[in-house]
Amino acid sequence: MSSLKKYEEENFVDSTRPVWNYSLFNEEDLENFRNGTHYSLYKKFGSHPLQVLGKEGYYFSVWAPNATRVNVIGDFNEWNNEAHPLFVRLEKSGIWEGFIPGINEYTSYKYYIEGFEGAKLYKGDPYANYWEVRPGTASKTVNLAHTWTDNEWMHKRKRHNDLNSPWSVYEVHLASWMRPFPYSETSLNSYREQAKLLVPYVKKMGFTHVELMPVMEFPFDGSWGYQGTGYFAPTSRFGIPEEFMEMVEAFHKEDIGVILDWVPSHFPHDAFGLFMFDGTHTYEYADMRKGYHPDWNSYIFNYKRGEVRSFLISSARFWFDKFHIDGVRVDAVSSMLKLNYSREEGDWEPNEFGGNGNLEAIAFIKNLNEMIYRDFPDVQTIAEEATDWPGVSKPTFSDGLGFGMKWMMGWMHDTLDYFKTDPLYRKDQQDKFTFSMMYFYDENFMLPLSHDEVVHGKSPMIYKMPGDDWQKFANLRLLYTYMFTHPGSKLLFMGNEIAQTSEWNYHTELDWHLLAHEPHQKMQDFVSQINRLYTSEPALYECQFEEEGFEWIDLDHRNESVIVYMRKGKRSKENVLVVFNMTPVTRENWTIKVHGKKEWKMILNSDDKNFWGGGYFDNQVITTKLVDKKNKEYEINLHLPALGAIVLK
Repeated sequence: MSSLKKYEEENFVDSTRPVWNYSLFNEEDLENFRNGTHYSLYKKFGSHPLQVLGKEGYYFSVWAPNATRVNVIGDFNEWNNEAHPLFVRLEKSGIWEGFIPGINEYTSYKYYIEGFEGAKLYKGDPYANYWEVRPGTASKTVNLAHTWTDNEWMHKRKRHNDLNSPWSVYEVHLASWMRPFPYSETSLNSYREQAKLLVPYVKKMGFTHVELMPVMEFPFDGSWGYQGTGYFAPTSRFGIPEEFMEMVEAFHKEDIGVILDWVPSHFPHDAFGLFMFDGTHTYEYADMRKGYHPDWNSYIFNYKRGEVRSFLISSARFWFDKFHIDGVRVDAVSSMLKLNYSREEGDWEPNEFGGNGNLEAIAFIKNLNEMIYRDFPDVQTIAEEATDWPGVSKPTFSDGLGFGMKWMMGWMHDTLDYFKTDPLYRKDQQDKFTFSMMYFYDENFMLPLSHDEVVHGKSPMIYKMPGDDWQKFANLRLLYTYMFTHPGSKLLFMGNEIAQTSEWNYHTELDWHLLAHEPHQKMQDFVSQINRLYTSEPALYECQFEEEGFEWIDLDHRNESVIVYMRKGKRSKENVLVVFNMTPVTRENWTIKVHGKKEWKMILNSDDKNFWGGGYFDNQVITTKLVDKKNKEYEINLHLPALGAIVLK
């Protein structure tokens, strides 16, 4: 007798009812679930296609610990609250489950829950793998089976995702990157269409990774995906889960890694979602000093509850396991770490040691990262963390949080402040330009110019730059040269590469029409070129998180706003020299002193005519003079273009 057949005969109570009393859970599952250590709950909860006693159908299971009754309702029973009740097979587990024969794939369903104090609730499935297209709110049955063909990438991706490899990330909001032709504000490109359009574009532009703003199912377009209700489902806006898998596969076949934004910090109060799931605070803290987020009008997960920790860590694992993703960028980590985040005095309660750290959230984050790097050692986790919390990207065994990288928000703010300044006054702001290297080695930093910087009245990147049109474009090329030659990995939001002239608007697509104009087309060419410089010059990435990878060469010309530094690889012959002239004044016969190397060639000039620059100096012949034979010190003579950056090798 087969083990499945034996299991069926031993575990069925009654197979004559509409719902057969069937379970995928055992006592070990329940113990791990309660302890917060069950990391693959997506294999147990939700709806799963099965064949039981020779009958095809779907198994359903849901956690509703304070429910008195749970029924599956849907298309198959005309949404009848009485027809298909689930069972609790493990005593006091709160897990309701059962097998319903005859249900097909893509059947819409919900759970009808009679809960605490008589609450009557209609809830989507927290573990559903597919949902109705908004504004529908029902879950749908689906079979996640997919025959993957990205084995080559999966075997070699450790080299691509290593911290000593180049990370140039293109941040994308799928709905507004590009709309179908003819253009419409309501129609969207499917996952399959994105695979045909977005994948070759990212490849052409030279990015190594793409980061997708949240694709986990969410009801409200205006939340950009950051108010999610489906933690185990790619949004149905763009197609079915298998088509999302195909898109990931298409990126991998072009050697492009896929990072997903993931939001374990808060969730919305939609009636069909997680909030008050069984009439009680099931997923969120009951104390609203910890459970409610005033900034986003949303609710905070109860990290103290083992079942909630198991739910969240299983969600993260699900995307790595089932969708072959290469990293997660964890949103709003600061709000998870601090009990007083966005709260006034008296609106929060200190932890047991009198501090402001959420000890449960800290433990959860450490467990999350330990699981990911244990089970998927060739991926990365990235924290959006905006404070000076120590050790965000340090290993947990060193009392860190265990992330692979952290967004360098301080660099972003200081850099934008510097470049917004009229060049004549940049001499007074030079410390903002150089300050990042004072603390750079505290973390493994990613330099972000993200979506948050081009919305809500902050203006697009090109209009942050001072001066006339020529100076704006020259300044933006300067900024990007600084970003891509500064130590650390990089992230650029879509539209920044074409010098978008309007703020990002999720309702529409990027201003692709700008590419008919030379300055924008040339800016796109420049970003493609700076990407290829970054990914082809080992000095720019091999030691990007190590002190030996960077050296200031000249900070002594503050009045002229000329700044020079060197990036260093593992072999000195690969070192590159980066020279910035931050004012609209040309400087001929500028001398720079360097050690050890006599011959240099220019490998990038941000003022090149090919990038819509002036092209006044080509520096094709670079003269050097030995000034200190004993110390092998040479003097390089250069012509510096106005508002220009030069990279030498």
